[in-house]
Amino acid sequence: MFRVFFSDTFPLPLPPGHRFPMAKYGLLRAAVTAASLTAPDQVAEPPAADDVQLERAHTRGYLDRLRHGTLSAREIRRIGFPWSPQMVERSRRSTGGTIAACRAALAHGSGVNLAGGTHHAHADWGQGFCVFNDAVVAARAMQAEALARRVLIVDCDVHQGNGTAALTRNDPTVFAFSIHGEKNFPFHKEPGDLDIALPDGTGDDAYLASLTSGLREAIDRAQADLVIYLAGADPYVKDRYGRLSLTKSGLAERDRTVYDHCRRHGLPVATVMAGGYAPAVADIVAIHLQTVRLAARLAS
Repeated sequence: MFRVFFSDTFPLPLPPGHRFPMAKYGLLRAAVTAASLTAPDQVAEPPAADDVQLERAHTRGYLDRLRHGTLSAREIRRIGFPWSPQMVERSRRSTGGTIAACRAALAHGSGVNLAGGTHHAHADWGQGFCVFNDAVVAARAMQAEALARRVLIVDCDVHQGNGTAALTRNDPTVFAFSIHGEKNFPFHKEPGDLDIALPDGTGDDAYLASLTSGLREAIDRAQADLVIYLAGADPYVKDRYGRLSLTKSGLAERDRTVYDHCRRHGLPVATVMAGGYAPAVADIVAIHLQTVRLAARLAS
């Protein structure tokens, strides 16, 4: 059974000209449905992450400021979204989608959240369009539910997962592996368990070689029961903010490489979409759809 989760029924009220491609989420859900990658009743809206789940990664003070709309102007600028009740609810739902995708992966080998990958969020502040760190929240939810003891986060978004690295620094049960652009955002990078920083313009072959060696090391060191895979579309050569040069076929091979390594080691994979900022939203959707298509092959 292959399960897919979405949270695009909670759109954010963004000002005109905002640079975040919010439309990709609804378009991706429509594309997944049209492609018949799973039964219609297996594409579902998840419950929102609750405070107990969120407080395993975030401070109560931060949650209170979000709930009551008392974030400072600096905190709002750092997140990049204007505060609204919809922003808070959507962020909870998106995090709930990753929790649900992890449960599905542990039950059936693979599960997908059509959002998520908000890896810049720290314990008491958000950053770079990231409000909650869904991967860390979900990893700790699986541990609290006794469904997984150790979790490997494989982050292939083009930007380093600084929030994930900071949140898991003193946690030997969650292994943070990030492969990203060396000179890209965030400009202060928190050291994770394994970081591979690539120069601007890195293309398919060099990227895949680095990813393969990184996966071998990360899987060996993590000794995980579950993988959470951040499959960003932003290493794409036409991405506005990516600065790498992967083609669509190269990104598909990236996904195959991750899934093949996990399959060989018997590791279930929960996949989240992470970033993507190509000028043509159709390119972002096509890249994410290919990821979902390949993730479906892992499910039993």
